[in-house]
This record gives sequence, structure tokens and C-alpha cells, in this order.
Amino acid sequence: MLPLRALPSDQSLRLAVQGYGWLPNLRRRYGTETVQVRLLGQPAVGLYGPDAARFFYDEEHIRRHGAIPGPVQVTLFGRGAVHTLDGADHRHRKAIFTSLLTAEGIATLETYVGRAWDETVETWDAVRPVVLFDEVSQMLTRAVCQWVGIPLAEPEVAPLAADLVAMVDGFGSLGPRHWRARRARSHREQWLADLVRRIRRADPDSAVGSPGSAAGSPESATGSPGSAAGSPVLPGSPVELVARYRDTEGEPLDPVVAAVEVLNLLRPTVAVCWYVTFAAHALHRWPQARERLRSGGTDHVAAFGHEVRRFYPFAPFVGGRAARDLVWQEVPIPAGSLVLLDLYGQNHDPKLWPDPYAFDADRFLGRKIGAFDLVPQGGGDPRTGHRCPGEKTTVALLNTLTARLSTLDYEVPRQDLDIPLHRIPTRPRSGFVLVPR
Repeated sequence: MLPLRALPSDQSLRLAVQGYGWLPNLRRRYGTETVQVRLLGQPAVGLYGPDAARFFYDEEHIRRHGAIPGPVQVTLFGRGAVHTLDGADHRHRKAIFTSLLTAEGIATLETYVGRAWDETVETWDAVRPVVLFDEVSQMLTRAVCQWVGIPLAEPEVAPLAADLVAMVDGFGSLGPRHWRARRARSHREQWLADLVRRIRRADPDSAVGSPGSAAGSPESATGSPGSAAGSPVLPGSPVELVARYRDTEGEPLDPVVAAVEVLNLLRPTVAVCWYVTFAAHALHRWPQARERLRSGGTDHVAAFGHEVRRFYPFAPFVGGRAARDLVWQEVPIPAGSLVLLDLYGQNHDPKLWPDPYAFDADRFLGRKIGAFDLVPQGGGDPRTGHRCPGEKTTVALLNTLTARLSTLDYEVPRQDLDIPLHRIPTRPRSGFVLVPR
């Protein structure tokens, strides 16, 4: 097989400058759907479209182990996380998340989040500005820690929220945001690893094998009154499930790796603050959408949430490595080559989404979304593949908070609401300031 013909110049700097537009710009520049590039000093191929997503998420084609760049690994996901595994090990570890993020488990988390929103809004003073991004991040932190079963005093909420936001905010940067994210992750991994050790010391002989569906029930997700003697958390809580998990060889996770997986329950939940801020931006820019949300029912709320995730950018692409010598659209991809799936480009593909740069929630009314069509958090089946298992949680929480946001009475003062596409992950520069009325 011929070697992959990559562009002679490395594209890392162009990616930093162009951000979300980098892969779409390359396709327009070369007039091809598949682009061959050099990124981070190595050859890579960029793909996009539903067929490409189906190809990418086939584990016989693409593996994730060794594909996540170091800067992303040490900020967003953590070393040893489920995202870095493949095959049986991946499916076994991922069962932690799928057993918790059932319909019942998500409904319980929704209850906590809705209650936290209502309590937070009650503290806002009329005519005093608040930064929505910051407020929602703290509210989500408070709610998800209650759901996961992590003891958290009120003064600890804001620092933890800032650290969880920093981990997400730093994954697309090599500057100060990156180093802030690394410090936050190191601090929180040690904090949670200590909690895992204390859970295990309380009952060292207890262990959990392949997680079952019961772990996602409201009772186990919230814990039951009382706790095991000496245990720092409620029995049956998600944090205890992770602490007592055993891998495919019957071994417990290293405490730091267990902490990484606990953060993989906390961090994505708090990251919903990006989408809630985008939802507020959309309601401000297209005020007619607010009336549709107030009067249209759950279908309109769901359609609005899908359009927010399609229209506004979060992850620009995902990466993997060719599991063997492959060919895609007559382009050879040698084994081990870096393969990039363009999420932003696909979510703005006019063949899938007519007039893709117009915000139109009605496009999702009555439309069945294919597993490889809308891909803000990847494609495929989250139960078996690498699609984010928390996507249903994101959708549910976004819908819950969007419905509440649409009924909130507030003004939007003058501020910088630009959303820079070179910044990854991006958000309105101001964080969306509102003034309650």
C-alpha cells in the first residue's frame, strides 16, 4: 500500500489560528472531502460525513488507544481514562457509566439540577448583573456532586467548579489555559484518589465486577440513609461504585485512575454550562425562539436543544489511529496513522442541514436523527462504541435548564457576545451577563 501523502508543512499552527474552521477550510482549499495533512509532526487524514463517521467508529478500522494527544489527555480526559481503551477492556470499563446513566439515573440527576437552578435563581438580586456561565457551572457542580455522592461543603463548590471548568477550557490550548487545566486536574485527581482510598479502607473486601443496571437507579444514585461503618460516602453511590470496580482481570483500579473516572462523571456534567450559555445566546439573538419554547411543549424544547448542539461549536473533531492498513475514498491510510473526524464540519454540512449557518430549531421537529448524523459528541452507539455515554445526560440537562431559562425574566446589558471560532472550546466572551428583573 502506498504511504499516506501528507501536506509538506505541519498544520499545527494553522489549527491554532483557524480553530473550528481548520478542517473545513482545508477541504474547500483542496476541493476534496478527505484531506491529507501533517499534524503535530505526523501524517494524518481528515474525514467528514455520516459515512465517514460510520467508518471511523468501527473498531475494526479505528482504535483510540494512543490517539489522544498528550495535551488533551492530561487536561480533558486524564491518564488511563475509559476513552483510551479499546475492545473488551473499553466495554467493561464503560459499563460503569452506562449502568449509572440510565433513564432513571439521568432523571434523578435532572431533579437535582432543576432544584439547584431554582435555589440559585432565588439568590439573584434584581438589577444586579450575574454571569450566567459562572452561575450555571457552580449550580451544576453542586448538583452532580450530590448525585455522585461526594461530600461537598458549600464553600468548596466555587473552587471545584472553577477547576472542572478549567479542565475543559484548557484542552484546546497550549498556553496559560492548558497549564491552569493541568494544575486543576492534578489537584482534583489527588483529592478524589484520597476519597477512593478511604472508601476502600472502610470495607476492603467489597468489590464490584461488571456493573449492573441497578447502579443507575434513583435509589443507588442518591444513596440510602446512613452509610457503612466508617465509609465516607453513602453505600451504592456512584463514587463508591467506581472505587470498588474491578477490571476484566479482577483487579481494582489504581486510586488515581479511579479518580480520573469519577472526574469523568463530574466534568462532562459541569461542561453543560457551555451549552446553557449558548442557549441563552440563541434566545437573545432569536427572541422568537423564546415564545416557541414557552408555548410549544417538550418537542420544541428538545428541538431547540438539538439545534443549540448542532449550531454552536464545542469539540472541533475527534481522533483515532488506523487499526490496520485501510482505504477511504481511494485514499490509503497505513496502520497506525492518525485519523480525524470533523465534527464541526459535519454539523454544518449543507447536504445534511440546509442553510446550516442559520439557527432553525424547526429542522428537528418530526425528524429522526441517525446515529451518525448529529455528532457534537461523536457518533454511533454509546453502549458499545466510543460515542460519549453522557450525551443523553447533556441533552436532558440542557432541555431542563433551557425550559427554565425561557421563563426567566431578565435583561441583557451591552456586552461582548462574540463567539471566537479560533478559540477551542469557545463561548461568548462575556460569559453572557444578564440582569434579573
